[in-house]
Amino acid sequence: MDLWTPEREYWNQSFDTLCGVDEAGAGPLAGPVYAAAVILPREIDIPGLNDSKKLTEKKRETLYDLITAQAEAWSVAFATAEEIDALDILNARMLAMNRAIDGLSQPPDLCLIDGSRDHGSRVSITAPHVTIVGGDGKSASIAAASILAKVSRDRYVSTELEALYPQYQFARHKGYGTKLHYELLDRYGPCPAHRGSFLKKWEARRP
Repeated sequence: MDLWTPEREYWNQSFDTLCGVDEAGAGPLAGPVYAAAVILPREIDIPGLNDSKKLTEKKRETLYDLITAQAEAWSVAFATAEEIDALDILNARMLAMNRAIDGLSQPPDLCLIDGSRDHGSRVSITAPHVTIVGGDGKSASIAAASILAKVSRDRYVSTELEALYPQYQFARHKGYGTKLHYELLDRYGPCPAHRGSFLKKWEARRP
């Protein structure tokens, strides 16, 4: 599939500067939710560019370096576990995406947002935008954003959280609710990096 099809549609409507936006880490039990915003040069060829979920970790790392080197502008931001608990994950996702867009060195004419949601109960995407369901597999700009968000979050969890809380082995499960992660939660209980609002079912079944 040609990943530049959505961009061409909006370029033809006189939106010159387009920004892809995506988030990573909405589902884990611990750590921040990350978002990235990326403005790519028009129709640049980045071999292997695709939805981050369809790529190996090694390929994502390679593409991260290519994207950050060649993008006209890019920004990565996050919302913390504390903000996720205070706002809920949907609002926190919107907050992280707003922060990523605001961090760009040039304002986009239009943001292409992955998914179908552009607002929660308390936080909305404030920049001009459209939503694209499955956008990380349809749009080059969103695919690039999905890679930057995913790699940035994985790096943070595997280094920063791993160093702070080695007993949870964050580098292995990246904070997701794996069998190992639940076993370590049973053994040690939650740490400050855990999202309390995501642990309700785990807490309910504890003796």
